[in-house]
Amino acid sequence: MEERIAAVSRSTKETDITVQLNLDGRGQYEVSTGIGFFDHMLEGFARHGLFDLKVTCKGDLQVDSHHTIEDVGIVLGEAIRQALGEKKAIRRYGSILLPMDEALVLCALDLSGRPWLCFEEEYTVPKIGDLDTEMIHDFFYAVTYSAGMNLHLKQISGSNNHHIAEASFKAFARALDEAVMHEPRIDGVWSTKGLL
Repeated sequence: MEERIAAVSRSTKETDITVQLNLDGRGQYEVSTGIGFFDHMLEGFARHGLFDLKVTCKGDLQVDSHHTIEDVGIVLGEAIRQALGEKKAIRRYGSILLPMDEALVLCALDLSGRPWLCFEEEYTVPKIGDLDTEMIHDFFYAVTYSAGMNLHLKQISGSNNHHIAEASFKAFARALDEAVMHEPRIDGVWSTKGLL
């Protein structure tokens, strides 16, 4: 099987970002965005998805966290899309119910090429550490549209905001890992259209 590795850079007046992603990694990571809790979430994504991930971002954090988080989502989504190539012989779908203490999060996704985000989570604090909680939605929106995936994230239960967020990133990682796995019974792509 071909290596499924991508390196994507994006530079604007607001952010300068490089993401390196290996979909067939071992969960190794180096993450530096300037937002501690966001780094923690991306590290959890890499570790629990068994993706090798390197993220560096210099953003206009003197403004707020918005540009950094959204733009990292854009670049990560592009890296996922590039690493998948033509999506030959992948399982395409992934889903999990992931618990973290009192929190339970459902994540289901389809690497269909058609972007869509259904996000049903409720945060009761404006920030977790130095991450604005409203940006969790915007991060997943950016990843979804840049990667071209259909993503559903639904909070089933949970009262601790940290647990809800962490369960979401880990659930996304596990569902994505399932979706990108090789399916030896499939020639080409898993679609009657012949294209994803």
